[in-house]
Amino acid sequence: MRCFIAIDIPQNIRHSIADVIEKCNKKSKGIKWVAPEKIHITLKFLGEVKEGLITDIQEKLAPVCAGRDIFTVTIKGAGAFPDFKYPNVLWIGIDESEELKRLYEDIEDVLSKLGFEKENRKFSPHLTIGRIKDRNGIEPVIKEIYTFKDAFFGSIDVNEILLMRSVLKSEGAEYSKIAGFRLK
Repeated sequence: MRCFIAIDIPQNIRHSIADVIEKCNKKSKGIKWVAPEKIHITLKFLGEVKEGLITDIQEKLAPVCAGRDIFTVTIKGAGAFPDFKYPNVLWIGIDESEELKRLYEDIEDVLSKLGFEKENRKFSPHLTIGRIKDRNGIEPVIKEIYTFKDAFFGSIDVNEILLMRSVLKSEGAEYSKIAGFRLK
């Protein structure tokens, strides 16, 4: 099964992001937008995982989360990967957080013991809101996204980490929670 580890976001932030998507969606049809209810902070994409390994993953994640205090992250800004000039992915930003970075690093460390490769790229937490499929006519979208580069969307108290399943369907990925790991 296809799995990832994530942090969920609250409805009020989802609504704010949905407003951004709605404003941008009117400007171009060449973007595959993420449904607001599916937006989350991905901490680690695991890919295809054998069902027998799920228990091992849970056993590794539980102590990482149980020994960690609840912390807050700020959702702020918008941008594009790799940049605004030649965008592939549109995102909403997450302010730098030492707690989030340490959580990510601890997850990388414990899961590497189960054979999951550590990420080569620097951790860049964000909320993906769209993927560019056709560059024709995207300039108005990029201009609109740029107007949100300093926007404040809210804060999240991170109190639970989720192990999620992703099933690919023709209408898009369908997510379901396998397990949750509470922070103290």
